Amino acid sequence: MSAAKRGESNLVIFAALAANLGIAVAKFIASAITGSSSMLTEGFHSVVDSLNQLLLLYGQHRGKRPPDTAHPFGYGRELYFWSFVVAILIFGVGAGVSVYEGWVHIEEPEPLRDPLVNYVVLGVAFLLEGGSWFLAMRGFAKDNQGRGWWQAVRRSKDPTGFIVLFEDSAALAGLIVAAIGVWASHAYADPRIDGVASILIGVILGVVAMLLAREAKGLLIGEGADPVIVARVEGIVSGYPDITAVNHVRTIHTAPQSIFVAISADFRDSLTLGEAETLIETIETELKAAEPMLSSIYIRPEKSENAATLRVAEEE
Repeated sequence: MSAAKRGESNLVIFAALAANLGIAVAKFIASAITGSSSMLTEGFHSVVDSLNQLLLLYGQHRGKRPPDTAHPFGYGRELYFWSFVVAILIFGVGAGVSVYEGWVHIEEPEPLRDPLVNYVVLGVAFLLEGGSWFLAMRGFAKDNQGRGWWQAVRRSKDPTGFIVLFEDSAALAGLIVAAIGVWASHAYADPRIDGVASILIGVILGVVAMLLAREAKGLLIGEGADPVIVARVEGIVSGYPDITAVNHVRTIHTAPQSIFVAISADFRDSLTLGEAETLIETIETELKAAEPMLSSIYIRPEKSENAATLRVAEEE
């Protein structure tokens, strides 16, 4: 990942962390003063989000370690592991605590108190979360121009961008639900409504956590490069006259901005070993110039008929 891109990614995470830490303190104070279940739930939500941002920063730090003997392709995919942990935390802690607190306050409602403090805290929180959401959305849109929102999430290989975006979106939705819960509980003189709002916030967090876990799992297991990159690689290799056919191009992300590519190509039969070696070096140089994310390139000379036989055997 380039220094500029990494700095922009860190800015999004630090902005979300600063917003969540400040909001968490304000929410807990408001909950203590007013006895609001949804405010207490929102406080736990902000604490979990703050921990998530710290884990993402830790994952980025660990992923920057250089390759070594034990990990020849580096540690970039460690970020994917911590992203999966973040999804589990949102589900297990964020959603779990929200639903539990909501149920407790439905069974044992708190007496209604002046909601003014809640409204003030929710308003400030909405502004701070909105600012963090704007930064996350701007960065995500910049990296995924020309793609639909969901398509961009599915194809993104950098979990920091879409995790912060999902968290902030869930936070804004939770603030709206909390505000409605506080208002409705006073409007209808029924504090149990505040508990229902807390459960709804938990449901929102649960849905977001499952979506994030699904995406993080795919990255952790190993996802191929964008089809556009694969097509570009195949086009460059097949453009050489001494390459009679490109059997296959297989890729996997070893980090958000690092790709390993294995190419099977049929070379012209009359090429000598020295000529083939020179051709491979030339192709590798052009590929790295055309696509800087290709950190490791493996080109295997292979007859088309042999590659086809191997492919059939693998499918069986």
